[in-house]
Amino acid sequence: MALWNIVLWAAAGFNLLIGAGAMLQKGASREGRMVGLLVLAFGVVYAFVALEPARHLPMLWAGVLGKAGAIAIMLPAVARGEAPKALGWILAGDALFVGFFLMMLLRMA
Repeated sequence: MALWNIVLWAAAGFNLLIGAGAMLQKGASREGRMVGLLVLAFGVVYAFVALEPARHLPMLWAGVLGKAGAIAIMLPAVARGEAPKALGWILAGDALFVGFFLMMLLRMA
């Protein structure tokens, strides 16, 4: 299995796990569950790209936008201590995937 394929399946698993966790978290708000659903849905997109990268690669632009946007919106709250520190680790994972997605998009385009 090529490195890119491993990265795509890892991204799918990451988003499915984080999204499901947010949706099922006890006491989660409706908005929190909605965000979890959207994160989970991105995991499905990454799985489709992993299955047929040549066909679905452009969908990764949505991943770049979504993950970079999440970092930009949530990282300041983590830095100020207004959000759980665990969120910082999730955002670090998002940053790694943004880098991999950009490499894939630029090399395979």
